Amino acid sequence: MTMTRRAFLSATAGLTLAPGLGSRAFAAPLPREADIVVVGAGAAGIAAARRIAAANRKVIVLEAASQIGGRCQTDMTSFEVPFDRGARWMHNPETNPLIRLARSAGLETVAAPSGQKIRIGRRNARPGETEQFLAALVRSNRAIDEAARKADVSCAAALPKDLGDWAATTEFLLGANFSGKDLKDVSALDKARAQDRTSAIACRQGLGTLITKLADGLPLALSTPAQRLSWSNRDVVVQTASGRITARAAIITVSTNVLMSGNIKFESDPPKRVLDAASKLSLGSYDRIALQIAGNPLGLARDDVIIEQSNSNKTALLFANIGGSSLCTIDVGGSFGRDLADQGEKAMVAFAVEWLTRLYGSDAAAAVKKSSATRWNASPFIQGAMSAAAPGAQSSRRALAEPVGCMYFAGEATHETLWGTIDGAWESGERAAEAALRRIGALRDAAPETPTGTTRPRRAPARSAAPSH
Repeated sequence: MTMTRRAFLSATAGLTLAPGLGSRAFAAPLPREADIVVVGAGAAGIAAARRIAAANRKVIVLEAASQIGGRCQTDMTSFEVPFDRGARWMHNPETNPLIRLARSAGLETVAAPSGQKIRIGRRNARPGETEQFLAALVRSNRAIDEAARKADVSCAAALPKDLGDWAATTEFLLGANFSGKDLKDVSALDKARAQDRTSAIACRQGLGTLITKLADGLPLALSTPAQRLSWSNRDVVVQTASGRITARAAIITVSTNVLMSGNIKFESDPPKRVLDAASKLSLGSYDRIALQIAGNPLGLARDDVIIEQSNSNKTALLFANIGGSSLCTIDVGGSFGRDLADQGEKAMVAFAVEWLTRLYGSDAAAAVKKSSATRWNASPFIQGAMSAAAPGAQSSRRALAEPVGCMYFAGEATHETLWGTIDGAWESGERAAEAALRRIGALRDAAPETPTGTTRPRRAPARSAAPSH
């Protein structure tokens, strides 16, 4: 039986792209001064830089990696269609500026698949079994919401104890596949406050392609890590291997794991609350194993999404025949996904093939022609997937978003309702840019009431079936 997108709870969370032809990638020497310096050229950093440039203020974006995009990377060459190695979906098309910007840039947007299937062993779930599963999801979500009203416990502690055969599948969808962490490591309040992600939209050319296009015309310094920051209430100095930049404000968009790693040194230690908040918002693990499977031996339709009734956390989500091609991705996350990725790409591909064989037979393995796998935890400038608040730590998102002197922090981890999404990252970048512009006198309208961009409507109690990352 096929489930509707509303019914199927959360789901799916490149080779690198060069900067767009219009981007102004700096050769040494770097500019010595700017109004605002942005650290990181992912979605939050590009959003911030575009907003600053629109206000006619001088901005420079420093990116440690050799490409734009952060956790939005699209591999355009390995397969016959673009392969989003990181973020895959945008949400809430009625209010999301990224979708409008994608269309304005001449890119094609497409809705997420309208239905998903459950596999039980070598067969699809029967209608009655699907209803049992949906009931388990509804009960679990309600239990998490109810627990969050009383205390910020772990999601696992809130789950009903009688989910039976659907316990492991429910935990996978609500935990590893939604946030990259097992439910015991996820705040019930953070999960309950996550905004509805019902309507998921993909970019046919890839989200990495989109972010790269949106960076056109911006002054970028790639392969230029920010090594040390010193700041006061008046200015900030960013030290790089190519020289120093002095600015009136800085926007820091690196991931929470990078912030905690010490890769960026601070002349004076940032307030303890910043590092405490980052540590409580550490990145989960979410990776994608891509297989080119010739001849459609799985017998699936274009953009089919498949999960299984599992009895452990060693499970995955299949996104098949992407864009009508032979490309399929098997997504893994949480503690199992982290352990698997630590074993390397060969082990990841072996798991994906074995998993498909168990569900569809040996023809699937024989038809695999090409493979690739992401390992985001090992990426030195990212170090994981999306942020997820630890039990009791939902308030850390607001704490991380508060400025330190003339430094502002942005990224999906600072968004209270759209954490874990490109939408939240983009919104947070715009929010930080406006705050920095106000600080330097470039904007004079009133500051927003909340620091974390919670301007969109809260989600309805029923959860989205649309993929989230």
